[in-house]
Amino acid sequence: QSHKSFFTKSDLFFLCVLRPESSAINKQDVEIEAAQWMPIEEYAAQHFVIDNKQKFFMAKICLAKADHGYPGFSARETTTGRGKKTYIYCNNPEIVENFASSM
Repeated sequence: QSHKSFFTKSDLFFLCVLRPESSAINKQDVEIEAAQWMPIEEYAAQHFVIDNKQKFFMAKICLAKADHGYPGFSARETTTGRGKKTYIYCNNPEIVENFASSM
């Protein structure tokens, strides 16, 4: 999270680990000069990543996911007070499960 970073607006950063439906890249030429797939290890080894604390930390999270199965945020299905299905995202679902079972 970064407050008043660009044009006095706040930025929120989300890191999502997803699986692509295909290897095709459809980029918007007006905004993006180049785009390519690469292994996370190759991305993390680039100087612009290593030299930027935020990018480097995010790359380390991705490496932990790739190398050690780090789960990141896990979705836990629940319901609202009105019965609508919703999800809570948490970093360590085992702690949540263990706490809930002790209540």
